[in-house]
Amino acid sequence: METGAASFTLLELFRLGGIFMWPLLFFSIAVFAIILERIIYLGYHKFNVDNLASAVLQNIDDNNIAGAREYLSSQTKRNMGARILLTLVNRAYPDKKQAFSEHRLETAVETEAASCIGSLENGFNFLTALGSLSPLTGFLGTVSGMIGAFRSIAEATEVNAQIVANGIYEALITTVFGLIIAIIAMIGHSIFSHIVDKFAADVEKAGSTLITEIADRHEV
Repeated sequence: METGAASFTLLELFRLGGIFMWPLLFFSIAVFAIILERIIYLGYHKFNVDNLASAVLQNIDDNNIAGAREYLSSQTKRNMGARILLTLVNRAYPDKKQAFSEHRLETAVETEAASCIGSLENGFNFLTALGSLSPLTGFLGTVSGMIGAFRSIAEATEVNAQIVANGIYEALITTVFGLIIAIIAMIGHSIFSHIVDKFAADVEKAGSTLITEIADRHEV
């Protein structure tokens, strides 16, 4: 006895999934585009702050403020931590104006850090939204498919599996695609958030250490 299993191409699955496959297609393209863009963007930037802080502290110990500025300026293109620490050095050792107090230094660092972290988190809200909308849209397709299946049963004089097949296909396919899109979006969001959160913690630690050291030297 021969047994066969039906196999479908993506195009056939898309057609069987019904009208709600169109928004799911849009959501999938958006998710992959955001993830790819964030991979490129985050991959381009460096997030090592400890080495920057050590180099700046060494220059400050040597009373080489110009060297600290020059070093940080050379790193700002690819390392956002350098931008934040450069703001700290510029506010702590201004050329002509009075140096910022410890509280104002903390505020300046927090403001610059918030700006940098905001640029790193671009697209995160969209991933969260798409991760929520995709399964909901899939479930909406499920309801639509089941309505279609029951309508076919109601209109038929004789019920068999083929009558309800299309409705069940629509119900299951949209659910599967919606969940897959949501899972991918959530994985991407979790990984990216971990990278940014670690960077934020490192910046906070390095900034606090440098501000304390600078404040102690200003009091001497």
